[in-house]
Amino acid sequence: MARDYYGILGVDKGASDSEIKKAYRRLARKYHPDVNDTEEAAEKFREISLANEVLTDPDKRRIVDMGGDPLEQPQGFGGAPGGGFGDIFEAFFGGGGQRGPRSRVQPGADALLRTRITLEEAFAGAKKDITVDTAILCDVCEGTGSKSKAKPITCSHCGGMGSVQEVQRSFLGNVMTTRPCHVCNGTGEIIPDPCEKCAGDGRIKARKDLTVNIPAGIADGMRIRMAGRGEVGPGGGPAGDLYVEINVAPHPVFVREGNNLHVTAKVPMLDAALGCDVELEGLDGNPTTITVPAGAQPGQQVHMAGAGMPVLRAEESYGDLIAHVDVQIPTHLDSHTREVLEKLRDHRNDTAAIHSEGESESMFDRFKNRFRR
Repeated sequence: MARDYYGILGVDKGASDSEIKKAYRRLARKYHPDVNDTEEAAEKFREISLANEVLTDPDKRRIVDMGGDPLEQPQGFGGAPGGGFGDIFEAFFGGGGQRGPRSRVQPGADALLRTRITLEEAFAGAKKDITVDTAILCDVCEGTGSKSKAKPITCSHCGGMGSVQEVQRSFLGNVMTTRPCHVCNGTGEIIPDPCEKCAGDGRIKARKDLTVNIPAGIADGMRIRMAGRGEVGPGGGPAGDLYVEINVAPHPVFVREGNNLHVTAKVPMLDAALGCDVELEGLDGNPTTITVPAGAQPGQQVHMAGAGMPVLRAEESYGDLIAHVDVQIPTHLDSHTREVLEKLRDHRNDTAAIHSEGESESMFDRFKNRFRR
């Protein structure tokens, strides 16, 4: 079903060129990415740019008035664009399947940028300033590509078809081939007075400073989409999107696994036996107390529900903090300490034993080995 280009711009079918341009400029001021950075506005800006490009072109507008859509591309054999049997037949036997010119105004490409943040910034959320080299709308010709902002004229070399036919000799004899016109680059139009700043492309290279809103709970490798912040397209076409990939730097204390945070609690042997509290500074800067129970074993885990990372886009929802007890055995004993420990050993009458084959490693060992790989 053909798009309602008149309805997109909010004009009647009998609207003049000046009325169409006026409606486009009014809507562009409202929805341009530099004014409105929402995804809805970016999509609306793409729509009105395409509608303006179609309705200000007499040939394309005539197709619209006949009930068609000039931007719909014909499909090749089997539904795939180009490369079908018809193309092969036409190349060898000169069938007259003319594809028509391509639009001079094209959507811009998406762009990808990477930025590095700390785990604290991932925990609390942050605003990061970034600089991107991209293509923006030419400020001299306002995307028209013309020094005088005049409409393109029909290419005299191809007669506005966007392609030319050539006869080539082959083992089958003379073969008629169709190639994109080298004068207009397949658009069927040329700009008689190209803008000196953008050379008729309607866009220029520039460096832009942007601010990225990083939500709390974002994880390493995730991407943030900034609609309409990518490259402006050829001919001043609508801009693509900018994707910012987040790289979270390793933290000296915490290891993140999903929404959970893992830490190693180094506990002296006697504190592990008697129980103790271990304090550490949380990612929010506030002190957190881990209570190690009496008799804690090496590798034992202490869970603190709701003390982990915030769940992305889920208010008041957090993962857990998991402390892995690392019992510290003293290696150098003074005479008094040795005497006390010997009395304790005699009192408990504990006996050393050999580790039996087949006994599984501790949970903490498995966790450490997983993160070493």
